[in-house]
Amino acid sequence: MPKLPVLSAKDVIKVLTKSGFLVHRQTGSHIHLWNEDQRLLVTVPNHQELAKGTLISIMKQAKIEKDVFLSKLR
Repeated sequence: MPKLPVLSAKDVIKVLTKSGFLVHRQTGSHIHLWNEDQRLLVTVPNHQELAKGTLISIMKQAKIEKDVFLSKLR
């Protein structure tokens, strides 16, 4: 399994929108995305670089596997 790259919030939001999430609201430096079909809310901190643990947490919140996430990154 490939390593996780260092991603910005902008990159993560692009992947999540490809997965059916829409920007719901922003509170301070956190962007909340909503998926109506799965009824999931995912919070992404608006930072230049996200820590790997934060990225893993976002994938768990969105219920997206690592391989699927990385394939949508391209």
